[in-house]
Amino acid sequence: MAAAPPPSPTAHASAVLVGARAVLIRGPSGSGKSRLALALIAAGEAGELRFARLVADDRCRLEPRHGRLLVRSAAELAGLIEVRGLGIRRLPFEPLAVVGLVVDLAAADGDRLPEGTSQHVTLEGIKVARLAVAPGIEPFPLVLAALATAPAGLETAAGTRAD
Repeated sequence: MAAAPPPSPTAHASAVLVGARAVLIRGPSGSGKSRLALALIAAGEAGELRFARLVADDRCRLEPRHGRLLVRSAAELAGLIEVRGLGIRRLPFEPLAVVGLVVDLAAADGDRLPEGTSQHVTLEGIKVARLAVAPGIEPFPLVLAALATAPAGLETAAGTRAD
C-alpha cells in the first residue's frame, strides 16, 4: 500500500468561503486577517453575502488541483479562529474550498489605482485575482466591492455570477 503524500506546507493566512469561492486573506501578524474573516462571516449571517463560512484561520494549506488553487485548514486548527479580546473560538467550517480572490493586507503596492500586474498573483502555479490593501485602509468594503465586481467565473457578493 502506497504511503499518503506529505501534507502541503502551510501559509500564514486565513480563508473564508464566500459563495462558491474562497477569499484567501494574507498579511503580517496583527494586520487584521482574522478580523476580516469574521467580518465576512458576519456579513454572510446578516444576508449581505449569500453564504460565508470559515475555511481556515492563521494557517492554510494550499494545493493546485486541475488548474484551481485549493485551500484547507491545517488539521490542528480546523474550525478555530482567534477573536481579539475573546481568545480562540470554534466556528462551523468548510474543510476545502477553491480560492477565487487573494487579499493582501498592509500591502506596499496597495495603490488607489492598481496596475494590472498587481491585480493577480500566482500561487502554487495557479493565477488568482488579487486585491492589495494599503496599510491603514479598512479592507472589508474593498473586499465586498471586489466580490461584487468580480470577473466572470467568480461569485459576486450577491451570490450570482458576474458577467
